Amino acid sequence: MTGTTASRDGRVRVAVIGGGRNCEHEVSLATAASVRSALDPAVYDVLALTIGRDGRWQDASGRPLAATAAESVSAALTLLAGCDVALPAVHGPYGEDGTLAALLDLADVPYVGSGVRGGALAMDKWATKLVAEAVGVAVAPGLLVTADDADQVVFDGPVVVKPVAAGSSHGVSLVTRASELAPALAEALRLDERVLVEQLVVGREVDLAVLRRADGGLTVGPPLEIVLDEGRLFDTEQKYDGGARFLIPAPLTTDEHDQLVEASLAVFTALGCRGVARCDFFLTAAGPVLNEVNTMPGMTAQSQVPKMFARQGLSYPELLDELVRGALPPGPRTRGASAAERSLA
Repeated sequence: MTGTTASRDGRVRVAVIGGGRNCEHEVSLATAASVRSALDPAVYDVLALTIGRDGRWQDASGRPLAATAAESVSAALTLLAGCDVALPAVHGPYGEDGTLAALLDLADVPYVGSGVRGGALAMDKWATKLVAEAVGVAVAPGLLVTADDADQVVFDGPVVVKPVAAGSSHGVSLVTRASELAPALAEALRLDERVLVEQLVVGREVDLAVLRRADGGLTVGPPLEIVLDEGRLFDTEQKYDGGARFLIPAPLTTDEHDQLVEASLAVFTALGCRGVARCDFFLTAAGPVLNEVNTMPGMTAQSQVPKMFARQGLSYPELLDELVRGALPPGPRTRGASAAERSLA
């Protein structure tokens, strides 16, 4: 595939992929719809594709491309071959975890976001902890638990129980009493065969977004602080019911800000992330502690990452434009400098 556009009218042909075979299906649909509506129609010719809960790929009207999942993948690859670039807006397993990246790599289709390695490592919270520790970024002490040894876990204080590879805080529980541990482990194991039991970290919740620009440079958006009621986790309900309050930029000292930026860049680079990733921290008295890294964070106009960069002067459509252009292979462009280029200049 070359750097020239596949669209006959000179626009860049971009496939926006939503849905997915996981518990974040609806969130991914919202992200994909928002992305499609925000891409400039004068520059981009958008192809909408959706992965159904049953694994069958669907067209823009919701009709499966074929009778079986395997046949629909083949049909989708035929459509993707006619695109300049794909933008996978699929959160969670079978999407954000490197699965879609692997498919697109094998099909030689350029795509927005992290590759197989970055997606797989970041989606695996245990692997992320090991990588972060290796580059000097603090993480919460924790245990890796499976169904075989779940009954041997001893409660010795407040802990957070979470699936190793699930998103949107599905299956995450704050355990403050011994009687709550077994049900929390069972709920997490329902979503993943591997579970983390982490010591509760007390600190401010501050997120940073790292963007690899089209020119290859890295930009860190303004830090965002999540303000919650005392004793609450930023759980699935809080993420989507509007109950959380965001402060952008987070009120930080220069030293706190610099530590968070340094840690975000270190983890982004060590994991091999591309496109944009959100690094979530607890800011404690001893410094930042990494919670997790999202390589396909929420990307509606009202999501955290677009809000961060909007505060920096990069609008939502400009952010998407920067991501798509960064994924295109080298080659001639059909138009002059984009709004994102001018904004970041």
